[in-house]
Amino acid sequence: MLFNLSLKTMWKSWETDPKLLWVVSILGLFFLSAIAFLSHLGDIGLIDKTEPMFVEAARQMQVTGDWITPYWNGETRFDKPPLIYWLMVIGFQVVGVNEWGARLPSAIMAILSTFFVFYTLRFFGVKSSNDDPSLSEEIKRSNLRQSWIGAWWGMAMMALNPAWIAWGRTGVSDMLLASCLTIALLAFFLGYAQPKTRQQKRWYFTFYAVSALAVLAKGPIGIVFPILIIGAFLIYTQQFKKVIGEMQLIPGILIFLMIATPWFILVTLANGQAYLDTFFGHHNFERFTRVVSNHPGPWFYYFPVILVALLPWSVYLPVAIFEVKFWQLKQWKSQDRSQHLGLFAFLWFAIIFVFFSCSATKLPSYILPSIPAGVILISLWGNQQNRIDLDQNKISLPFLITACVNILILFILAIASFLSPQLVGEDTPNFSQLLEISHLPMISGILWFLASGITLYCLWKPQWRRLIWAGNVLGFFSFMSLVALPVGQLLDTQRHLPLRQISLRVQQVHQPHEPLIVIGVFKPSLVFYTQQPIEFMTYDIEKRLLELFPENRPVDTILMITKPKEIKKLGLKSSDYQLLENQGGYQLIRIKRDTLLKR
Repeated sequence: MLFNLSLKTMWKSWETDPKLLWVVSILGLFFLSAIAFLSHLGDIGLIDKTEPMFVEAARQMQVTGDWITPYWNGETRFDKPPLIYWLMVIGFQVVGVNEWGARLPSAIMAILSTFFVFYTLRFFGVKSSNDDPSLSEEIKRSNLRQSWIGAWWGMAMMALNPAWIAWGRTGVSDMLLASCLTIALLAFFLGYAQPKTRQQKRWYFTFYAVSALAVLAKGPIGIVFPILIIGAFLIYTQQFKKVIGEMQLIPGILIFLMIATPWFILVTLANGQAYLDTFFGHHNFERFTRVVSNHPGPWFYYFPVILVALLPWSVYLPVAIFEVKFWQLKQWKSQDRSQHLGLFAFLWFAIIFVFFSCSATKLPSYILPSIPAGVILISLWGNQQNRIDLDQNKISLPFLITACVNILILFILAIASFLSPQLVGEDTPNFSQLLEISHLPMISGILWFLASGITLYCLWKPQWRRLIWAGNVLGFFSFMSLVALPVGQLLDTQRHLPLRQISLRVQQVHQPHEPLIVIGVFKPSLVFYTQQPIEFMTYDIEKRLLELFPENRPVDTILMITKPKEIKKLGLKSSDYQLLENQGGYQLIRIKRDTLLKR
């Protein structure tokens, strides 16, 4: 009772100055984002193998001035459209050609999409609209308070989940696509939920513009998903013709085409059929119809992926989806448009989940655009379960069960933290010792134990039940700031720092026209850090060496990065080459061409 009274007193004081709530919210967003997306963003080296390919393509774009055709390691790179490269180049110009500049676009987009989820939940996160004249002033005030609370929980969930943090801190195109789709879909809903207002047209035009950016981020999927999701939503609610008529379709399509198509036209003119076959054929159609790059997966692949991606919030997702009750068509049709956010989020989540479950090629990052929909579903359900005007002495069975599972998962995370030094893989043998010396596993275990204790206490005490998710927020926030970031830096010293040190040495000793080859390992980050074209050899090494260095090629010496076991496989003795650098199991050697070919 004392807690409820204190909460109401605080809200009454804040209601006199609504701007204060926005200031608090924006400060909260920046506080969460500072830890989740920005803190130590550039302290860890590029993570092989995908990230350095994107970053080096952006660096090449800056060096050559060619903003149309992306290149990596001397070859065209048609995997993705150019938006990520363009934004990285801008990042390089702002903070330098480094990891910070490469990852800044992903971090900013993660923050921006988090704000859009917060903004949408603030205005459409409660089940009853304050526009209803039949509502009393007390209910309207309660709805207002509840909308702010639900929006804050949603913001915390968006910023503090493994998937959004991981890809928000990585220099690849996945966060750009996920964020652009999030902003575009929410812009559509903000227009849809506010018919016959001046804001509606602006939101619809925002939808068209950001959908075009989604296409420039990752290709046709950027518009396929909005069409599927919005189309299914409007057909289901039987408002297709009406809403399409509102959406300013002709000018909207023109806006979309003006933003999305010029680059595709220019890159096709510059590269012809090679671009069309590689991008549209291989990297879009073939990825869906057959396994590409050895990334298969069963039909249930994304069930465990989404469980981990949204931890610890994912335990609430099944019941949140069930509570949408999408099968009750008459009930949804009878509701005002502003109350359709739950149904919209459900279709958003389900269509992306089913689409990629049907795809032959499967990667964890593919499911990223569904994360905001999951967050919205959980927030809407949690907001309804913990309304200010409800008697907290009563608790629903679904809420009790999911809260208990939540506590169990936090407890398991604590146990796993204590055992983590024994769970480290053999590829980084020194890392286990470093973990134990750092005491980070112990700190992590204590934090998750405290988080589980807070959650259990809030569940046990009715007056604190509205704060039951505080354990998740405090646990995850503390884990990120005190454990995850230091562990990442520690791991970087074992996995990525040796490659950067080898690369620095290459820059110091490399002679003009001297080839650089890498044998036995494929580490694309070497291309970025050496700023040299590299010939990677991981198969048919004998044959490829003969093809690369024929007798008529004027090459005297070769720089080689490899591992001792690969040198042994080549049949080389220490007297055959000059050892220039030895770092973390990698060696940089200089060897005469004739010695290498005649060994």
